[in-house]
Amino acid sequence: MRERFLDHLRRLGNDAADRTALEDETRSIRYGDLMALVDSRARQLRRLGSQRVGLALDNGIEWALWDLAMMQEAIVNVPLPGFFTPAQSTHLVAQASIDTLIGPAPLASALGFDPIPDASADTDATLWQRRGISPPPGLPAGTHKITFTSGTSGTPKGVCLSSDSQLTVAESLAGVATSVDLRRHLAILPLATLLENIGGIYAPLWLGGSISLPSLASLGWQGASGFDSASGWRVISRQAPDSLILVPQLLSALLTRQGDTPIGFGRFFAVGGAAVSPALLARAEAAGWPVFEGYGLSECASVVTLNRPGEARLGSVGRPLPHVEVRLADDGEVLVQGNLMLGYLGDSAPAPAVWPTGDLGEWDGKDLRLKGRRRQVFITAYGRNVDPAWVEAELTAEPAIAQAWVSGEAQPFNRALLVPRGDWVNDRQIEDAVASANARLPDYARVSLWQRSAPFTAQNGLATANGRLRRDALADHYHTWLTSPAYPSADA
Repeated sequence: MRERFLDHLRRLGNDAADRTALEDETRSIRYGDLMALVDSRARQLRRLGSQRVGLALDNGIEWALWDLAMMQEAIVNVPLPGFFTPAQSTHLVAQASIDTLIGPAPLASALGFDPIPDASADTDATLWQRRGISPPPGLPAGTHKITFTSGTSGTPKGVCLSSDSQLTVAESLAGVATSVDLRRHLAILPLATLLENIGGIYAPLWLGGSISLPSLASLGWQGASGFDSASGWRVISRQAPDSLILVPQLLSALLTRQGDTPIGFGRFFAVGGAAVSPALLARAEAAGWPVFEGYGLSECASVVTLNRPGEARLGSVGRPLPHVEVRLADDGEVLVQGNLMLGYLGDSAPAPAVWPTGDLGEWDGKDLRLKGRRRQVFITAYGRNVDPAWVEAELTAEPAIAQAWVSGEAQPFNRALLVPRGDWVNDRQIEDAVASANARLPDYARVSLWQRSAPFTAQNGLATANGRLRRDALADHYHTWLTSPAYPSADA
């Protein structure tokens, strides 16, 4: 699959030489020039003897070129999410044994990389290397990319993927998109996000389409969870792309920014990464947005199911793509077979044959409907996985807080119920404690809205006899507060 994809790009270099392949704010690359630029970066990596490369660039042409160069050379590519904390990035570099970094000087210095004289003479990126590192631990055979989860806890897991598994998904997505004649994609999510990497680069290249790669700042991104919808809408409305990949909160924010003017463009806007409200999808359709909900996981190389043009069902995540089989366990858990990850970084377990997703589902004809999660991990409206126990542990590490319960499923910000350590604790002390805990957390895991609470006990049914939180009972008891349209405030 990898060789077929690269050969396809070379053929496009002859058959569609003048067509734009990649563009950002500074330049445009034609298909006729694409593979020569990829080859020059591949030669650099060969000269350096790079084996595992951290890719830490902003969205742009260079990100895509280096990604393709590493695919061509079968070098392990480790995209570094810009929203990770310094501690998470340090963990990532150490765990993956990254020997080469492509990224900015401050990050390279902070992570212990040294500059390479003249190594980037024929490119626009700066390369760095670490010397004297121990021999890297083994990886599952065929690993070409390690994508790290957004961090359900302080130490994110690395998912090992082959190029073939990623390109298989891209080919399936291209097959779906063919029916609506997609020609221009605008990447609005960070390219370190596997979904945008596969759906926003590989799939459009399969189609011979053009890909716009503006910087994240120009799109309005402010960290992992902050988004200036005015900036994002300006870029989208100016470029009028055929396709976008969105998470629910971006869709909601952009719809609000659009106002009453019909959108007037777009052929296929995919939305996923977190639970999508049917009301939001209906609102988008009423505003003229061609939205299609899908479902996937990094362990399955991203997209598993997707609604199709002409057969979308509101509230479903669509039919399985042709490269996977999906079935339900006796308890309703969604099980995926085919095109799975090779394994987790640092885990010697054999590659899975079937992946238990932890999500519950039911069939609606050939379409899958999701019914919730078996695990306690929640997914924010920005598509970030968060283990509430991790955040709760940081909160209760503060002297002022005795118990904490955190929730943020499909929400633009996380909420917490907080039990003070005693009557002596006032709201200002709680606010300071929350700020202190937040300072130790990445922005997608921080608490923005909190409320004081009576203790969670076995007597009131909100905890077990040994003090473990009864999360379903808490969610039911505080449903009104959890779903209220409140804004982040210490006085909530």
